[in-house]
Amino acid sequence: MKTILNIIWLVFSGFWLFLGYLLAACLLFITIIGIPFAVAALRIGVYALWPFGHRVVERPDAGAPSCVGNVLWLVLAGWWLALTHIVTGIAQCLTIIGIPLGIANFKLIPVSLMPLGKEIVDTDQPFVGRW
Repeated sequence: MKTILNIIWLVFSGFWLFLGYLLAACLLFITIIGIPFAVAALRIGVYALWPFGHRVVERPDAGAPSCVGNVLWLVLAGWWLALTHIVTGIAQCLTIIGIPLGIANFKLIPVSLMPLGKEIVDTDQPFVGRW
């Protein structure tokens, strides 16, 4: 089932969201200080390309630097990427088939706002990130 949802997702929004994250990563790669943020953008972009079958967990070793980085990310790129997920999620929820896709878009909002200190894992790994 997750393969079918991922294919539908890719056709209707995943590719365009991935391009948005890729654009954000390219803009952030221009500066030296933006490289960690660009890596986070690429990681979330791949997650936005195939979201079903994956989930986001907190990294236990994330500390104060990731908190400061998340504030910078929110100002530089996070707010407009989250806005993209909101608009796309609302548009997808207008159809019955698009409701699971819209919910997946809404689940991407927190990680698009604050990506540092988070890890994307398969749903087959139930205990990752709990220790």
